[in-house]
Amino acid sequence: MPVLPMFPLGSALLPGMPLPLRIFEPRYRRLFDDVSAGDGAFGVVLIERGGEVGGGDQRFTRGTMAHIRGYRDVGESILLAAVGGDRFDVVGWEDEDPYPRARVRKVPALVWDEDLRAERDAAERDVRRLLVTATEFVDAPWSPDEELSDDPVLSLWQLAGIAPIGTLDRYGILASDDLATVVSRLRTAVSDADELMRLTAAPLEVDDDEGYD
Repeated sequence: MPVLPMFPLGSALLPGMPLPLRIFEPRYRRLFDDVSAGDGAFGVVLIERGGEVGGGDQRFTRGTMAHIRGYRDVGESILLAAVGGDRFDVVGWEDEDPYPRARVRKVPALVWDEDLRAERDAAERDVRRLLVTATEFVDAPWSPDEELSDDPVLSLWQLAGIAPIGTLDRYGILASDDLATVVSRLRTAVSDADELMRLTAAPLEVDDDEGYD
């Protein structure tokens, strides 16, 4: 069972999605040195409790392989660009000196089912509509016109990656074991995010007849 260098983060990485990182902790600079001298691959898992800096965090067990696409050394930090690849499950954690490492088992890739075409297309409409709504209230990092892969499975991961939904919702999608669940969880998360966004943006209504002593 392979042992993989691991980078726990406060966000869930999905297959096909970009991962920009600023590396400054000595342990992760060591991880970068080792990984870049090898195949350029490391694992990313979502932190369940704790912070990204300093260690002592608790982590979810499903993660995503990240592959380095480029980097720039700016002195005290390394600016790194990676992209999400295959998913894996953490079987056990190794000694974390000099950096986190885990024994992992690859999760089989999801296989496209043409019967999901209508739901997949509906999910894309949901996500793009939510991105339009999001631009009315916040500076959304993704455009409603964002281009997606022609591969239907990869495009679903990308839709989940660009959708302005919660971190735990995104992790739930990552943890899905079939495409029907991916689509269902994505559409539910988008619907919930849309409702929350509109409620948060709505003006607070106060009954003028209510008095306060």
